[in-house]
Amino acid sequence: MENILVTGGAGFIGSHLCDKLIQDGNHVICLDNFFTGSHKNIEHLMDNKNFELIRHDIIEPIMLEVDKIYNLACPASPVHYQYNAIKTIKTNVVGVTNMLGLALRTNSRILQASTSEIYGNPIMHPQKEEYWGNVNPIGIRSCYDEGKRVAETLMMDYHRQNDVDIKIIRIFNTYGPRMAKNDGRVVSNFIIQALKNEDITIYGDGSQTRSFCYVDDLIRGMTSLMNSENFIGPVNVGNDGEYTVLELANMIIKLANSNSKIVFKPLPSDDPIRRKPDLSLAKEKLGYEPKIDIHDGLTKTIEYFSSIL
Repeated sequence: MENILVTGGAGFIGSHLCDKLIQDGNHVICLDNFFTGSHKNIEHLMDNKNFELIRHDIIEPIMLEVDKIYNLACPASPVHYQYNAIKTIKTNVVGVTNMLGLALRTNSRILQASTSEIYGNPIMHPQKEEYWGNVNPIGIRSCYDEGKRVAETLMMDYHRQNDVDIKIIRIFNTYGPRMAKNDGRVVSNFIIQALKNEDITIYGDGSQTRSFCYVDDLIRGMTSLMNSENFIGPVNVGNDGEYTVLELANMIIKLANSNSKIVFKPLPSDDPIRRKPDLSLAKEKLGYEPKIDIHDGLTKTIEYFSSIL
């Protein structure tokens, strides 16, 4: 049994990861400051003897004994990461430095949850890991985009300089049960609007593309990377199906049996026009392939949101 720390463990992705790690026979320490995490996501684990919860912000150092660290702590939707931009970048710089310090002291392996946002508004399509990206360093999203880029830099420097055992995963749009209702992301926004039969708001003309990965597929990719040997990443994990935002809206209206109409609003600044992972490295190194079809994944997510609305 390993002692595994999951920072951001009460969040959407973090809570699914805690479930999987406990299911696999590990002891999990879930650390969260509850800025975007929720007690509801982990309440089913509270009586489990292999689960413990610590309320803590990774911007402050912490002393623990662990074998592995999954560092997921950081608000991931524009609404939340722009709410306190300085705090967001500190989480990615000071927080990541603290977690790397913990990994160094305990000689544990650490996985950093990076993001497709490090590619910015990509000129290369689909995005391969060797692409350096096209990021605005002074824009409203840069607290997150540049923050995650610095987090990757810190990971590599601790690896080269101090021989810390690291893994870097670049996560593409993920959706599924336990997404926050108010996170402002396209899947949750559209589903809530569709279930309430309200107008579905599309920013821009809806021709921008995204790739949507169901959370179970992501968790599989994440644990495969953590348990892999002789491969540190960075590696893209997501789903390489590519859909326009308009196609997504129409799919959700149909699956939710909704009467919603679609309305268009201006596109926010620095919003990427295209997003699609090149997954060939994940296939080659981790044997990773997404298994959950978008219709099945959206159906499960719609069921979840109907149960909480």
